[in-house]
Amino acid sequence: MPDRPRHPTLTVPPVTETRTVRSRATNDAVRGRLHLTRDEVHRLMRGAIRHNRHGRRDALMLRLAFEHGLRVSELVGLRWSSVDLVHHELHVTRAKGGWDGTHPLQGDTVRALKRYQRDSGRAAGLVFVNERGVPVSADGFRRLLHRLSERVLGVKWHPHALRHACGVHLINQGVDLRTVQQYLGHANIQNTVAYTALTGRPFERLSF
Repeated sequence: MPDRPRHPTLTVPPVTETRTVRSRATNDAVRGRLHLTRDEVHRLMRGAIRHNRHGRRDALMLRLAFEHGLRVSELVGLRWSSVDLVHHELHVTRAKGGWDGTHPLQGDTVRALKRYQRDSGRAAGLVFVNERGVPVSADGFRRLLHRLSERVLGVKWHPHALRHACGVHLINQGVDLRTVQQYLGHANIQNTVAYTALTGRPFERLSF
């Protein structure tokens, strides 16, 4: 019986999709700095309300992280027992051995907290949860900020940039270093001094 003719094996190349994935170092180079500006934070807040499913909650998280220099762990761990909506104060429990403190709440922030409390129907336990009462995790907030900042600002930002934004903003407003140290809860003032390298304020009196 004659052999059957053999057909050549066809090799189909895999379909590939070219994507541009920026590393953290690349994103740092694109940003050119380690802190967000006040205007960028407010753009992110408006973007959260416009684009995110839980926009009011997400905008409030961004606001509190910026206005009170919160680390992501401090933000997601915030409890209603630390929020005084009568006297407009926020008790901040710092991580990493930092100094705890009590901060005044801004009027817009008080109104946003009251609206969020009313809409969520919760006045106890953790502040930031979803509709099922599950806490927002640190990783969840990181992913949220990554997506939102890439959409609104064109580059990914990390949550610590909100804390840096707070420190730089205070120094740009002329707040003395000791006060900034206390506000951010730095146990070592050298951590506060580092913010002066992120702002041009120390050199503003120089002329050429």
